[in-house]
Amino acid sequence: MVLGSAAKQAEQLRKDGNLYFKKDRFGAAIDAYTEAITLCPNVPVYWTNRALCHRKRNDWLKVEEDCRQAIQLDHSSVKAHYMLGLALLKKQELDEGVKELQKALDLGRGANPKGYMVDEIWQELAKAKYLLWEHASSKRSWELQSLKEACETALREKHFLDDSQPEGFLDEASISHMKQLEVLRQVFRKAGEADIPSEVPDYLCCKITLDIFRDPVITPSGVTYERAVILDHLQKVGKFDPITREPLNQYQLVPNLAIKEAVQAYLDEHGWAYKMD
Repeated sequence: MVLGSAAKQAEQLRKDGNLYFKKDRFGAAIDAYTEAITLCPNVPVYWTNRALCHRKRNDWLKVEEDCRQAIQLDHSSVKAHYMLGLALLKKQELDEGVKELQKALDLGRGANPKGYMVDEIWQELAKAKYLLWEHASSKRSWELQSLKEACETALREKHFLDDSQPEGFLDEASISHMKQLEVLRQVFRKAGEADIPSEVPDYLCCKITLDIFRDPVITPSGVTYERAVILDHLQKVGKFDPITREPLNQYQLVPNLAIKEAVQAYLDEHGWAYKMD
């Protein structure tokens, strides 16, 4: 494909911008990418490159603007969805930010499941989802506490009315009252259990990292691993299953959709599990 003079000039400006970026000269890089955009406004990478410079300067409004433009040109741009998600999180638009990060993660896994960006996106997504859970958990805790106090007050008022009964009934009423209070406390304890951090079940965790699965794959021997971790093992250590020691090649790895769904269901119920050490 023969590039026109404007396209050639724009490509040279992109290369210049990349050099400036590597030297932390973000202003000069922005100028170069802006010139490239002026010449060829329909090339999404010019927009995402400029957005990355704005990100380095913490100019999140411009990050959002450039990323939205890039997504209009290329709906499958991992970087554009990722940085747009970060920009929305900075604006405290948590739900929309999480949606964009999830889109970036899904696209990134399809393009390059072992790429550094997939792990980076997951970490940002996990932090955002933990924040969402934290907000929701605080609200639930306050609502449960308020409801518990109201129920306890109602029981006390009922017990006070029961005190007007003849003497023979007083001990029985007190015992009944104490039992009702204990049952009430058990109910509210149970209601709040999902928001109390505990240990993630072993079957939802990678046998190598011991972390909860993000993108689980299963080997022919039936062992499930985190995709990026087992790929790294196959490349750096050897082509064998680290648990069973049986021969193993990358093409034999199959997504473990059942575990992936189980992990998502667990995270939906126990948002605290998104928190990483």
